[in-house]
Amino acid sequence: MDYVNFGKTGLKISRLCLGCMSFGEPDRGQHPWSLTEADSRPLIRRAIELGINFFDTANMYSDGSSEEITGRALKDFANRDEIVIATKAYFPWRLAPNTMGLSRKALFAAIDDSLTRLGTDYVDLFQIHRFDPATPIAETMEA
Repeated sequence: MDYVNFGKTGLKISRLCLGCMSFGEPDRGQHPWSLTEADSRPLIRRAIELGINFFDTANMYSDGSSEEITGRALKDFANRDEIVIATKAYFPWRLAPNTMGLSRKALFAAIDDSLTRLGTDYVDLFQIHRFDPATPIAETMEA
């Protein structure tokens, strides 16, 4: 596997990133075509065996079950310090006030919930999934 610098962060990432949107419980969220945990784990394990160390998911994929499945598999098949995890925020993964958007409150709740679902104490890349016209950009960036 070829590895490249991830911007100016000092991280080395595989040229290939495994997108994890298709991993999740089909009865959760809006992706009925998702692969169950039993079907997802061999794919994640094989990606690691082939040298992929960069994994991308989001808080809303299959109502959070993508992060749960990805986190458990990565914990079982890889050393945390050897992988790079990216996740995203904007869309809610549950219906409740302040769980959508890019306000400070929503972002802090999103990252806390993502860390719990992923079973880790940090993510390497926390991304904005969509622009939020209701929140000032300065508030989003300061969060």
